Amino acid sequence: MSLETFQMIVTLLGGLAVFIYGMNLMSDGLQKAAGDKMRNILGMLTKNPVMGVLAGALVTAVLQSSSATTVMVIGFTSAGLMKLRQAISVIMGANIGTTITAQLIAFNIGDFAWIFVFIGFIMYFFFKKKEMAVKIGQILFGFGLLFVGINTMSSTMEPMAESPVFTEMIMKVADIPVLGVFVGLCMTLVVQSSSATIAVLQNLAMTAGPDGVTSIIGLTGAIPVLFGDNIGTTITALLASIGGSKNAKRTAISHTIFNISGTLLFIWFVPQIAELVTWLSPKGPEVEVISRQIANTHLLFNLTVTILWLPFIKVLEKIVTTIIPGKDEREDMVAGPVFLDTNVLEQPVFATHLAIQELTRNASLTFDMLKKSREAFAGGNLAMVNDVIETDKTVNIIRTKTIEYLSQILSAESITDFQKERVSALLHVASDIEHIGDYCKNIVELAEDKAKNKYVFSDIAKNEVDEYFNKIETMLVDTMESLETGSPELAEKVLAEEEKINAMENEIRQEHMHRLVDNECSPAVTVVFLDVIHNLERMGDSCNNIAEAVIKGYRAKKQSIAKGE
Repeated sequence: MSLETFQMIVTLLGGLAVFIYGMNLMSDGLQKAAGDKMRNILGMLTKNPVMGVLAGALVTAVLQSSSATTVMVIGFTSAGLMKLRQAISVIMGANIGTTITAQLIAFNIGDFAWIFVFIGFIMYFFFKKKEMAVKIGQILFGFGLLFVGINTMSSTMEPMAESPVFTEMIMKVADIPVLGVFVGLCMTLVVQSSSATIAVLQNLAMTAGPDGVTSIIGLTGAIPVLFGDNIGTTITALLASIGGSKNAKRTAISHTIFNISGTLLFIWFVPQIAELVTWLSPKGPEVEVISRQIANTHLLFNLTVTILWLPFIKVLEKIVTTIIPGKDEREDMVAGPVFLDTNVLEQPVFATHLAIQELTRNASLTFDMLKKSREAFAGGNLAMVNDVIETDKTVNIIRTKTIEYLSQILSAESITDFQKERVSALLHVASDIEHIGDYCKNIVELAEDKAKNKYVFSDIAKNEVDEYFNKIETMLVDTMESLETGSPELAEKVLAEEEKINAMENEIRQEHMHRLVDNECSPAVTVVFLDVIHNLERMGDSCNNIAEAVIKGYRAKKQSIAKGE
């Protein structure tokens, strides 16, 4: 290999690296600008397949990566937050959303790349006090670098096109569609980004052949490579599904089937597709318009395959269920997290959503502990003692893993200041939930002490304990719902309930003292009685802390919206 050839290859790879970096930087900027609004897209997924397709397209347009969207969807499916049918529709939308990058590249604005870089740099590095300006600056800076990478690749491909060996190799790809598909597949497997490989394809196609007029590969030669790129991008999802639930694997396989089926259907009509796209696209010399033609082919192909498959989502669901048979069941009492997925960490909005689901699940485990501790203490059912102690171990494990996960979210490059504040609050919530479990454990230990020493409570004392348990159970239910939904109204209700709990504790203490003076209660049971009331009151404090975190998050969100973040 000559030094000149080596330099061309290195420059080509360098241009590709700058392109990928610019695309990732732009994606991070878009995520920050979109902020928590992206979470609202989740609500669209429960409506119908069409809304799922739309949601998938929107998320992918922001993430600038269909692979990132499919990995996120696999995480949600594995956690049980998304049904298989919903996941399939979102992936169909992701295939449409990923065509945005090719459309951007097709706009021949490479001459203005450094202008975008300069303006974006100024806004990104010198407007630190204006958050939205920084986010827009990051988007422009990444957008400019994206085209700097494209320009670098273009300048490298021009002398490469003069090489007879390179020209002959490209001609083989253009003449044998199956070979083109294989090349596109391999390129995407190596780069792990169909957007990047399609950008390379667009630049190659804009390079003139030996005659200096027509494209070195032509549209009919580029289309099979484009099909291969589409298949290659599904590998990331397949890898992400390893170790996931059955529905996660089915989701990944549905993505592969979707893209392969489209290729198998349309590979026989490449000349006709090229003719149609040429008719639909702008006219002009081939090397000047072929980038737009490839972008339009990409959009037309993915849109058509989606329209063809959309009425048959149930069929596709049946196919993948046949390939991966059996029920997809999740155990609620597994000794560890269910919802957390590290593959989603680079999308803070969705990762935070998973963390909240895990925290809500952990809170529900403590609610189960509360009911069992009540059975043990008030009902004398000591069979519940071991159940509470074992569940407490699970609660502690989930708390530790969730805190680790939340800490990882904080290190994501695309996280916004509002999201940082929200995640920081959730770190405290994780500890408060774990404390509730500890108080339940304390109560069952008191139940054992009560049974061992045969302490007998007066009827009034029993009623007071029973009523206090009722108040705490209601409060914990409201707390869990406010945490899951982010409802400030429910959180305010919890705060009001906590004030009543505190007042009730003082009243119970005073009433017990009166009973002691009047010899209506035994002094021996005082410690146990007051301890159980105290532990219940501390649960109320923890619920209060969680409610305050919800309210704080709601206010921070309102401020974020007011600032236009």
